[in-house]
Amino acid sequence: MSQAIEVKVPDIGDFSLVPVIELCVQAGDAVEADAPLVTLESDKATMDVPAPRAGVVKELRVALGDRVSEGTVIALLEPATDEAPAVAKPADAPPVPPAPPTPRAPLPAPRVSQPVERRIDSKTHASPSVRQFARELGVDLGRVTASGPKGRILKEDVSAFVKGVMRAGPSAVPNLGGGLDLLPWPKIDFTKFGPIETQPLSRIKKISGQNLARNWVMIPAVTYHEDADITDLEAFRLAMNKENEKSGAKITLLAFLIKACEMALKKFPEFNSSLTMDENGEVSLVLKKYYHLAFAADTPNGLVVPVIRNVDRKSVSQLAAECGDLAKKARDGKLGPADMQGACFTISSVGGIGGTAFSPIVNAPEVAILGVSRSLTKPVWNGREFVPRLILPLSLSADHRVIDGALATRFNAHLAQLLADFRRVTL
Repeated sequence: MSQAIEVKVPDIGDFSLVPVIELCVQAGDAVEADAPLVTLESDKATMDVPAPRAGVVKELRVALGDRVSEGTVIALLEPATDEAPAVAKPADAPPVPPAPPTPRAPLPAPRVSQPVERRIDSKTHASPSVRQFARELGVDLGRVTASGPKGRILKEDVSAFVKGVMRAGPSAVPNLGGGLDLLPWPKIDFTKFGPIETQPLSRIKKISGQNLARNWVMIPAVTYHEDADITDLEAFRLAMNKENEKSGAKITLLAFLIKACEMALKKFPEFNSSLTMDENGEVSLVLKKYYHLAFAADTPNGLVVPVIRNVDRKSVSQLAAECGDLAKKARDGKLGPADMQGACFTISSVGGIGGTAFSPIVNAPEVAILGVSRSLTKPVWNGREFVPRLILPLSLSADHRVIDGALATRFNAHLAQLLADFRRVTL
């Protein structure tokens, strides 16, 4: 009989301690290659861990609700052989006595170990991502109780500390998030006023809400508005779609916006940057030499933000096709961690719904985000008369620590010029 192999969690990007939300098999099940064994749910997507080859599941080493990271062993799989195919279990096979337990590392599952309190010093255990998360919230890691293996501070520990401080009231906030003296959240029995229905928030909305609240409080953002005349661009887009009608390929306005934003980022590199802070509290500006742009996609479970990489190496037609593919993956809940990482700049468009202007929230660690509303035909004075022109409202929110009002206005004006005459993109 073949020796059982360990099935481990593959590379899941920067995510760790991802919960197991579904067990697709149980011990004794025969599986084909690439069949899902368990389903994980990261911040904004679900992902299956597949069987590396056909065989029989000898043992499951995770349970519903366990939290796993890259490299965590989730199952033992006995590979199929020519003599004993895994897809057909013998009908009269005698029961196999349970194998002696195999020594293995404990899973990073729910926090059941006794918390170990550590002060922030050279011996404090916390990953770089956790340290960055703590800095963004203004949390002193020396005040956080660790619950991870060997006293490691987890992201959940930082979040628990913040929640505890908020529940304790303003007197317990020594220097959290700039020393904000926030009132406690109001507790109201709504049933006193009439019938109610309570619905749980989806995981996407919970995670997004935490990120948005942090970004709204910690980023001093200002929104700048500009109108772009896209009359000629829209006529060209419709003509191209008519020309390619038989192939089914369609060019969206979003694809033109992405390409125009890439060119604007090259002209104004401050927008293609991020603020960082080292262990000594020194703040630096990281200027990026790559162009990965994100766009907000509406899904039944909430907004997600897929990323198109290397926009500068792709044509408008290629961008349109990739936008369509990513939007479909988002609606199907199939976006992977790599699909939502590394963005330099984000576009949030509500033009398909309505609206005239809005103030999008900057998505840290980015320093700006472009909001796009519904285009409208308006009378525009050309020096002799009013003529109908198709106007697209642009709403640019920018981190004022990096981008002042003059620079933001120049960026918006340049972007509007590109959209008004897309030939400028080739210059």
